[in-house]
Amino acid sequence: MNKSLIIPLISYLLIVFALAFFTRRHNKAGSFLNEYFIGSRSMGGFVLAMTLAATYASASSFIGGPGAAYKMGLGWVLLAMVQLPAAWLTLGVLGKKFAIEARRHNALTLNDMLYARYKSRSVVILASLALLLAFFGTMVVQFVGGARLLQTVTGLSYFQGLFIFAATVGVYTTIGGFRAVVLTDTVQGVMMLIGTLLLLAGVIHAGGSLSQLVTQLHAIDPGLVKPYGPDGFISQPFILSFWVLVCFGVIALPHAAVRCMSYKDSRSLHKGMIISTVMMGVLMLGTHLAGALGRVIVPELESPDQIMPSLMMTVLPPMLAGIFLAGPMAAIMSTIDSQLIQASATLLKDLYINYINPEIVEGANAERRLSRSSLWVTAIFAGLVFVAATKPPDMIIWLNLLALGGLQAVFLWPLVFGLYWSKASAHGAIASMLSGLICYIALMWLKPDMAGIHPIVPTLVVNLVVFVTVSLAKPQALAEQS
Repeated sequence: MNKSLIIPLISYLLIVFALAFFTRRHNKAGSFLNEYFIGSRSMGGFVLAMTLAATYASASSFIGGPGAAYKMGLGWVLLAMVQLPAAWLTLGVLGKKFAIEARRHNALTLNDMLYARYKSRSVVILASLALLLAFFGTMVVQFVGGARLLQTVTGLSYFQGLFIFAATVGVYTTIGGFRAVVLTDTVQGVMMLIGTLLLLAGVIHAGGSLSQLVTQLHAIDPGLVKPYGPDGFISQPFILSFWVLVCFGVIALPHAAVRCMSYKDSRSLHKGMIISTVMMGVLMLGTHLAGALGRVIVPELESPDQIMPSLMMTVLPPMLAGIFLAGPMAAIMSTIDSQLIQASATLLKDLYINYINPEIVEGANAERRLSRSSLWVTAIFAGLVFVAATKPPDMIIWLNLLALGGLQAVFLWPLVFGLYWSKASAHGAIASMLSGLICYIALMWLKPDMAGIHPIVPTLVVNLVVFVTVSLAKPQALAEQS
């Protein structure tokens, strides 16, 4: 094990723990839930941009996406760039209105917003269950990505890498809550940018030049330099579907949407939109281009998901490799900590406090009980994900896309129409959630031939029609809208 490689990683992990302990002093009496789950709505523009982009960039962006680019070539790099406006769309569509309504109703979670709009426990319970199920799948992806990264780079076994990664994320998220998450996301965002630029420069230097690498890609397989991939897999319908899945539909992701209720002011929002879009462009282009060009540098791999750590070990000096190792680790950790804190909020706030034990927030020792409960909820959920990740899939990108599509099928229309359409009703929201979930699962399971169209596209069309039709047929009662 190379000490020059491990020292930057250990230093980075120590900084993460230090930030988590630092944020404990912000947990003032009487404000535990507000501080723990949304950081007292105090994020500035730079922090907002970093946490949103870092949350979106995940194991799929640093491990799975470059792995797909390694396999399919420059066409996948072009496809990945449809994600460029994802953060801008999220802040632009939800943005001010979402924050205003959240403050008006003192909402701490996405489900608080849904209840404030639809006044329906059924909507909240259904949304909570869907969120937990999808987050379980996406968190397994992040755990697998982190473990594979440590396994490839350090020589540890997969299980040892998985244990170290799970323990690190679980501890600092539990200790610091949302504020620890966004502050570490800021550090992680900087590490991602540095690591991405270093690796891409190293790949181009190792290959001689960009033109030489592209020429050698063409020699391996001419399809690797074509827009539609070696076998025409990246068809025009698939490109449209991919844009819906990883860009437009990102508006509905709960761990991204909650950032739109936690920033400080309008100036922070506008600054965040610009910085996050620039960061997304650099990250998506840098990581996926490195993965595609890496086919020349490392032509034979057991799994495409190994390309980024393999490149790191091949083209960078040990110290720089250690810095880059912190980059994908940061991407993975910044996504899973956001999902973990949202899962904790869903279990504790949306389900346990609201419907099982509302008395926990009352009395002299309420803050201590809430703190203890959040610790147990977060630790237990992380433990369950850890167990599931002990048997990883071959390519994590497909499991990640499956879970992302499930979240969008449930949340997109109830969230957007709930903000902007006065006739949206609880009956329409429930019908849309159920029809979207059933349609998406059925299409993913049966795999009908849809000429390259991903199941998320017909799913969103179906539950859009269902939402509008049912809302008009069974409108919200005036008493519920007030």
